[in-house]
Order: sequence, then structure tokens, then C-alpha cells
Amino acid sequence: MRKLLNVLYVTSPDAYLGRDGENVVVRLAEVELKRVPVHILEGIVCFGYTGASPALMALCAEKGVTISFLTPNGKFLARVEGPVSGNVLLRRKQYRVADNQQLSAEVAATCVLGKIANCRAVLQRGIRDHGERVDSGRVNAVVERMANQLGRVRTCNDLDVVRGIEGEAAQQYFSCFSELVLEDKAAFSLTGRNRRPPRDNMNALLSFIYTLLAHEVRSALETVGLDPAVGFLHRDRPGRPSLALDIMEELRPVLADRLALSLINRKQIKASGFSVNESGGVVMDKETRNEVLTAWQKRKREEIIHPFLNEKIQIGLVPYVQALLLARYLRGDLDGYPVFLWK
Repeated sequence: MRKLLNVLYVTSPDAYLGRDGENVVVRLAEVELKRVPVHILEGIVCFGYTGASPALMALCAEKGVTISFLTPNGKFLARVEGPVSGNVLLRRKQYRVADNQQLSAEVAATCVLGKIANCRAVLQRGIRDHGERVDSGRVNAVVERMANQLGRVRTCNDLDVVRGIEGEAAQQYFSCFSELVLEDKAAFSLTGRNRRPPRDNMNALLSFIYTLLAHEVRSALETVGLDPAVGFLHRDRPGRPSLALDIMEELRPVLADRLALSLINRKQIKASGFSVNESGGVVMDKETRNEVLTAWQKRKREEIIHPFLNEKIQIGLVPYVQALLLARYLRGDLDGYPVFLWK
């Protein structure tokens, strides 16, 4: 099993990344803020307009450490990575499956099945843990409707219908998501998803965590030799990591949505950490971003029993395991893609 390495998050907009031997050095002006051996890293994520030396980029490319540049609010800007790795035969099989409507529909339906099942599990956990503070009737009604959507997607082999079911399920899920917010509900209520830019605090928080998850999933796909840009549920679009978005569907409720709820309900983040910018979008301040990043790293080190492997793994390895299982399915080692189902 792969070892869970670290991701270095650089949130200071005026920082500069340099190289000193086999170390990544973060400097602010002439002051060294942090020094990290490159061999313990699997990625570097920079928020803001952080610079990086060519020598560091060369080191990271050689060691397989991806550098991603994002805006302070988490919008993707660019990536620096080494030569494409992986089995060309695996990628060719991935492209053939993506070009086949029926095979694409099968994989897409499995991803959507995982998404719906995990969304229902999040809602059911909310009722079980906080039934006295949650409108159980409203949430249970959504859970029942999603059960119907789950049954429909199990037997669906039409890609457009699969996408339609996914859209219906997402709308139902987010329509009652605010019921799971137990603290400062007025500041973190959510009536539906919006982004580019997010228009409320909860959407800003979710979008930020989704960006972190996207980085993990994309890196995992590249590690096992798959092309993150060619998906099955999400079709090809220049600049879009469609396959990463496919795998994210099953993982977002468990890895991202639950983290967002925990941060709010445990009062680790507050409404004062959010503000509206000139474009009308909601953004987080640096302290709130750092709180989220710390919680994200801590969450990744928690252990679970993987439902398919039946082995104990760290949560941060789930994207890698799912990428590996998808690769095994495409190679013909598995009869189907074993979607991640949270219990």
C-alpha cells in the first residue's frame, strides 16, 4: 500500500519557494519561514501569487511532486509537473471506454450510485446523531426520495439519464443540507449550490474544500497512470479534469461535506472569517483558510476500514485506492469499478 505523504500548503501571498539541496524552502523577504525535505512531500499547493524558483520546479518535477498555483480563494491557476508517467496501454483502454457510450454509462452510473448512497448516509448520520436538533421529517423525506433515485441509477445504462438522476439527487441533497448546520445557522445556511463566485459562506467553504479534494484525486489518478482529463460522467472539456470530477462525486459527501459541517458545528470557524468582495463573491480570510487546511490534514490521517479492500487505511489514501481500483477495472482485473461506500 502506498504511504500517505504530506502536502505543503503555502497561504502567504508574498512568500517565495526556493531550493536548498533536497529541501523546499519557503521565504518571506529574506526570512526563512519553513524548510521541508522534498522526499516527504507528494504535492505543494500555493494560494495567492507565490513565486517559485526554476531550480525548485526542476527538483519537484524530478521527484514527482506537483506544484499547484491557486488564487487566494481557491480557484485553480496552473500546475507544474514532470513528464507524463503511467502505462500507455492503460490510458488507451481508458480512452476506448470513454468513447463507448454504454461502457461510459456503466462507470458513470457507478460513480453516481456512490454519490447518492454517501449523500444519504450523511443525512442519516445527521438524524441519528442530532435528531433532537434536526427537522427529521424533512430530512427523512429527502432520504426516501434519494432512495428512489438510487434504485433508478442501479439499472440505468443511458448516460444522459444518469446525469439527470445525478442532478436531481444533488438538488434534493442540498435542499436540506442546512438542517445539518447546528451552530450559527443564519450565517451558514445553504439553499443550493452556487460557485464562480460562491454567494454565501457555506458555498465558499464547500468550494474551498472541494478544491483541496480535486488536487488529491487528480494526483492519485496520475500516480496510477490514468489521464485525469478524460472522464465518463463528465465529458471532455479543455482544461477540465473530468475523470477527477467523476471520482470526486462519490467522495465529496464523506471527505468534504462532513468536514465542512464539523468545522461549523464545532465552532472552529466563524462567520467573521468570511467577507464579500467587489464582485459579490464570498471569500475566507487567511486565518479561516489556515483553520480549514489544518483540519483537512488532520482528517486525512484518520483511519477507516475500506469497504472493498476490508483493510484499515488512512482517509487520505482513499482517492489513491479508488484510482487504483478504477485502473484495475479498466485493465480487466475486476468485473466492475468498486465505488467507495461510506458506512
